Amino acid sequence: MNIDSLVENIKSKNRRALARLITLVENDDVQTEVVLDKIYQLTGKGYRIGITGPPGAGKSTITNNLAKILLAAGKTVGIIAVDPTSPFTGGALLGDRVRMSEIGSNEGIFIRSMATRGSLGGLNKKTNDVADLLDAFGYDFTIIETVGVGQSELDIVKTSDTVVVVIVPESGDTIQAMKAGLMEIGDIFAVNKSERPGSENAVNAIKNMLMLRDRSSNSWEPPIIKTVAHENKGIDELINHIEAHKKHILDNNIYNKRKNKQLHTRVKEIVETKLITELWANRINDATGDDVLFEGGTSPYKIANEIINQFKANF
Repeated sequence: MNIDSLVENIKSKNRRALARLITLVENDDVQTEVVLDKIYQLTGKGYRIGITGPPGAGKSTITNNLAKILLAAGKTVGIIAVDPTSPFTGGALLGDRVRMSEIGSNEGIFIRSMATRGSLGGLNKKTNDVADLLDAFGYDFTIIETVGVGQSELDIVKTSDTVVVVIVPESGDTIQAMKAGLMEIGDIFAVNKSERPGSENAVNAIKNMLMLRDRSSNSWEPPIIKTVAHENKGIDELINHIEAHKKHILDNNIYNKRKNKQLHTRVKEIVETKLITELWANRINDATGDDVLFEGGTSPYKIANEIINQFKANF
């Protein structure tokens, strides 16, 4: 089936066509850009929720329960679950998300596992593109769950409208989250597994950290809620806070500003990737070749400038 047919099938809600297009985009097929150009005009209606936090915090269980509540409310949900990369296949280590099999067969749900493929930001670099495909398909919400790599979870803010940071009561995880900068990007904080001792201490620690955030007259005050996801406790409250945050950013024109900033960042990253690829593909192996690195006496900055100047001359 050609690209035009697949895109047309997207418009008619063909899930198989969606899966094929996601595979094509994730594998960085030569037709990826054609696909994304064709479907981009269909995007902009869905809302994206990022679920992030340290490993073992219960992000998958929260994602699963959020999806069930949204389904019960008559909404459709796409889920991108970013998993560790298999060292053997390069694919998602947790595969088809067995933990979400309970909802995976529902027509209103589409679950896609993606491997990080070496990305340090907790997401696959194609996550934004896949989210666009789910948006174009017509899903009301796209939930993006990061891999949980602890110190490098900040990419989620580049692709989500509301970021939910999930931690557990143990002080180690709380401190780790703070060091990773999650305090800066979180719109909502969920202290999961809050039946454990120390949950109030975790809440107070987050409150103290949030007091250091910059504020303005229309700033959103991130709520801190206690959840026990495996018992489905606190998930309704979490949904309510997500809806409240959505209303806040729409009413205060923060939504459009955030989208523009995300688009600017995305375009910049695409340009940088293309230029770097082009630079190394067209580099002439002369005085800036590999041997010069071992001769000594030549600064790496000088070598870099020679490569750049050579690239410019070949434009």
